[in-house]
Amino acid sequence: MLNVGLTGGIACGKSTVAQMFVRLGGHLIDFDKLAHEVQKPDWPAWQDVVNYFGREILRPDQNIDRNKLAAVVFNQPDKLQKLNDIIHPRVYEAWRSRLEKIKKHHPHAIVFADVPLLFEGRMQHLFDLTILVMVAPEEQVNRLMNRSDLCRAEAELRLSCQMPIHDKMNLADIVIDNQCVVEETEKKVTEVWQNLLEREKHQKH
Repeated sequence: MLNVGLTGGIACGKSTVAQMFVRLGGHLIDFDKLAHEVQKPDWPAWQDVVNYFGREILRPDQNIDRNKLAAVVFNQPDKLQKLNDIIHPRVYEAWRSRLEKIKKHHPHAIVFADVPLLFEGRMQHLFDLTILVMVAPEEQVNRLMNRSDLCRAEAELRLSCQMPIHDKMNLADIVIDNQCVVEETEKKVTEVWQNLLEREKHQKH
């Protein structure tokens, strides 16, 4: 099995690239989805979040209102840290358990973990190799403005909260430039896929 970390800056098209790998035969574990799952009502992480932040962050259906929670932790590093301390260990557990399940049924699988803040969280050591999907910062800002209906200043602020893309490029094992037309990206993804198949073949099992 090959365990690949897939990341990219905001609005770089990482999810699109992830789906291309899935179509080629890759397995995908989405860290954002895992974070949602571990916070389902009455799960341990949900209980800890509610105990710490209070029931006012809940929606009427008892699910955590992510916007309310984001407003509470925004600009309060200690509260954000506390939230991460509750959620992250549960996400790792869920990820490890998914990995084991895939390995059991598909010993030669290539598994992609879609992790938005992989390099910010210094998580490279968890993977056999890392892939970065990138576009130029100016393109990120334009895509973000279009996608999320933000003004330029808001888009630039969101971008400034992440590690600069050039720093990420220095940390990644493979970089996929996603600025071109979709057919070009597909071609690159297919080349990377062939490379990954070769790496998996030479892994010690």
